[in-house]
Order: sequence, then structure tokens, then C-alpha cells
Amino acid sequence: QVQLVESGGGLVQAGGSLRISCAASGRTLSGRTFSNYAMGWFRQAPGKEREFVAAIGITWSGGNTYYADSVKGRFTVSRDNAKNTLYLQMNSLKPEDTAVYYCAAHATSRVRIADSYDYWGQGTRVTVSS
Repeated sequence: QVQLVESGGGLVQAGGSLRISCAASGRTLSGRTFSNYAMGWFRQAPGKEREFVAAIGITWSGGNTYYADSVKGRFTVSRDNAKNTLYLQMNSLKPEDTAVYYCAAHATSRVRIADSYDYWGQGTRVTVSS
């Protein structure tokens, strides 16, 4: 079992930046195991479905990164395997980025698809004011 806890959300003005984090823990989780998980960020805005934001692949296979078109060039996903932590650096934020952001772990494939992940955090709210 893996627990994911997001943090770092808040209120920011349009054009600003924010970094959110996702700390992973669990009785069977070790730094090596965390590095073997594909990790993703999803978001859900009020009245909308959850959507893919970004993902980072398994470290030993290159740790490739993936982004939704709407955030490409503005958001950067990264991981610190020594700290069992996933990050999402968000720059040039827009009001349409307002949502609850969720991290997810252990995608077996298809990292852009929510059903591919086994573990989810509770989310952290990001609000971008215009």
C-alpha cells in the first residue's frame, strides 16, 4: 500500500508560479521502489472531469516526461527518488489552471490515462486569479 500526500497549493495571480509536491510513503515503499513507479499529475476543475496534466516515467527506463498540450512549455514535472517525492513546477499560470491537483502512482502503461494508476492522493487546490 502506498500513500500519497500533495502539498503546496494555494492562491496565485495570473502569470505567477507555484510548485506543488507529492510525498509518497508506505510500509513497503523504498526509494528504489518509488523510482520504479510511473507518476502522474491530474487535475479537476469545478464542473469538469479529471484531466491529465503531466507524468514522469520509471527512472531506470529514462524517466521520460509527458505533458498535456494545455500546459506544455509552462509546467515541469520532476521527481526526487531519494525523498520519494514528485513535483510539479507551474509557471505562467492562467485562470483556467484553477483546479484540484492530484498525484497518482504506479501506472503500468498509458500514463495519460487515469485508470492506469493504482494509488491517488487527496489533492491540493490551486486557484489562479485574473
